[in-house]
Amino acid sequence: MSFPNHRPRRLRTNPAMRRLTAEYRLAPADLILPAFIREGISEPVPITSMPGVVQHTTESLKRAAAEAVRLGVGGIMLFGVPAVRDARGTASLDPDGVLNKAIRDVRAEVGDDLVIMGDVCLDEFTDHGHCGVLDADGYVDNDATLEIYGQMAVAQADAGAHVLGPSGMMDGQIAVIRQALEESGHKNTVILAYAAKYASAFYGPFREAVDSQLKGDRRTYQMDAANRREAILEVELDLEEGADMVMVKPAMSYLDILADVAAMSPVPVSAYQISGEYAMIEAAAANGWIDRRGAVMESVLGIKRAGADTVLTYWASELAGWLKES
Repeated sequence: MSFPNHRPRRLRTNPAMRRLTAEYRLAPADLILPAFIREGISEPVPITSMPGVVQHTTESLKRAAAEAVRLGVGGIMLFGVPAVRDARGTASLDPDGVLNKAIRDVRAEVGDDLVIMGDVCLDEFTDHGHCGVLDADGYVDNDATLEIYGQMAVAQADAGAHVLGPSGMMDGQIAVIRQALEESGHKNTVILAYAAKYASAFYGPFREAVDSQLKGDRRTYQMDAANRREAILEVELDLEEGADMVMVKPAMSYLDILADVAAMSPVPVSAYQISGEYAMIEAAAANGWIDRRGAVMESVLGIKRAGADTVLTYWASELAGWLKES
């Protein structure tokens, strides 16, 4: 006797059938590689809490960008680790500073073959580790921070960034950056807004990656993990201010938020598979508790399935290589 209600199982009978009937697919172009460059080093420095990830030199970063192009990766998001910090993060504005120089060097290496993105935030550049300028009471001064964000955005656009990623969660940051770009002649520079960025316990390894000076937390300006509807409000505000793309960060613990945003957003949606997500899978795989390749593929596919058009992941190049093999 045939059982019509067993039809789904007939579509799982072998790899070719499962591939044919898959509802969601990953492609290398869906992936964005976050990369760190550190000032004053002569060799790449491994990040102990993120096995396989390094703080790059100029030359190793250019090689990583060229490899990403070869593998068909969609983009690269650059983070700078300066040698000197101060209270206002002024190194972020130096045309020859670590991040702006890295953008210029990568653009010279790969041109328009890879979308080059810059992180517009002060946390890597301040001696207190916060994403903005502090007032006399130690609270982040939103408007004073916005003034620097506008200048930082123009500096990165001048260096050759195709996309700017404001990640500080300051109120009005997209409007200020858009105006600064328009006034400086960078009308075609794209803004990828970190629209729904949550205060998360999973950022720990990233703090090592950028040598963060942060003491305390960022809960007064990043979103509370308990809030879901608020994410839609944040996205709507960024869209009104001129965001070209929006992001949900982190990905793993916020797939419901990602699905909500994807359902309402008229622009492309990104999600960031953050350092803690990466570190957990790497640690479990190193102990033989999970299949590494399978877990990596499944985790990124889950983010795609939840609604992300693009995924920032530290496995971008490796994953792209696997996808080209299949």
